[in-house]
Amino acid sequence: MKQSQKRQKRCGADGFDQYYRALFGTRWDALKCALQGESDYAEWNVGGGETYFLDAASVRAALALPLANATRILDMCAAPGGKMLVLAHAMSADAHLLANERSKERMRRLLTVCDTCLPTPVRQRVTITCHDGAKMCRTQTDAFDAILLDAPCSSERHVLADAKYLAEWSPSRIKTLALAQWALLSSAWRMLATGGYLLYATCALSSAENDDTIARLIKKFPDVQVCAPDIASDCYKTALTQEKNLPAYEKTAFGAHILPDVAGGAGPLYFSLLKKVEERGSGVHECPPDAF
Repeated sequence: MKQSQKRQKRCGADGFDQYYRALFGTRWDALKCALQGESDYAEWNVGGGETYFLDAASVRAALALPLANATRILDMCAAPGGKMLVLAHAMSADAHLLANERSKERMRRLLTVCDTCLPTPVRQRVTITCHDGAKMCRTQTDAFDAILLDAPCSSERHVLADAKYLAEWSPSRIKTLALAQWALLSSAWRMLATGGYLLYATCALSSAENDDTIARLIKKFPDVQVCAPDIASDCYKTALTQEKNLPAYEKTAFGAHILPDVAGGAGPLYFSLLKKVEERGSGVHECPPDAF
């Protein structure tokens, strides 16, 4: 078989199925079915007027970012705004949240969400900007106590739902996104103050966009510590319009994965909580073998 034919075979719907079946084995059929089914949405209202609907896995992930002692908070890729609302509701009364989005069109949607869903006293402490997150570290270092990086990703659930995107899928898309995710993550790490926390999240399935990206950060920076992604705030108990159990996660090497086949439709959502600690000499910082 010619090289071009091999590449073509690895693309599109068949290539997509083969790629993820290789990752998940016999679990893939059930997971694929769940991805094509209904998401587990949560109704989120923080007293600003309109209710926002977001995946319950997104609520669970955002709640893992500790904000109790954070006054300078960054949501680096904030649109469409669901996780930003969770952070805004959870932050303390003296905190300020910078919600950034690179796309002007998506930023306008983010602005609408802020204006219609946040109560005025909270909205006054949220600033919306439109910058390339990968370049923000050029002008800001040690600038934030807490950062959420919900990175652009493969979003396989949306790919499966759109015949056009599925037909265009290829493994090279994952490699391209992983490079972009690394640029964002390394920029975020440089902007995080010592003692601060960074929550990295994607809605991707592949380790190439999840644990592998975190592993690269650990290898490059000696001040990375992986933390247990516990729920850091119980604010969700007042913001959820109906009583709801947040989905459980599956442990990965450096984070947590919520997958819809076992989480009642929630997800997929990968998240990893990292703390910037004092550097311990030179070389790679050793994370605790049983971080969580």
